[in-house]
Amino acid sequence: MFYIIFDLLMSVIMLLSGIWFYRSDGKAAKFLSGYNMKPEDERKKHDEKSMCQAYGKRILLMALPFAVGIIIDIQYPGTGCLLAWVIWFVMFILLLMERHKRER
Repeated sequence: MFYIIFDLLMSVIMLLSGIWFYRSDGKAAKFLSGYNMKPEDERKKHDEKSMCQAYGKRILLMALPFAVGIIIDIQYPGTGCLLAWVIWFVMFILLLMERHKRER
């Protein structure tokens, strides 16, 4: 039962933060690591609204492994949670790689 609640909590956190980023009209850009440390003139070159919408969509997608993990944990306790974290970690690494490539 713990794994189901944990997966549900993680899914809700990802879902709410993704919606918040998507609907922030660019105000959530200050929470993107590295971006908030850039000089003001360099930040003005970026469209913060579209950047926040893109990150919001990505965070919403990162909620899916935990939602699927709930379903798996009903039948196989712990397996869905572990699988959700592995998939989430891979998605996070891919996000970091894409961001690094884009900033070059």
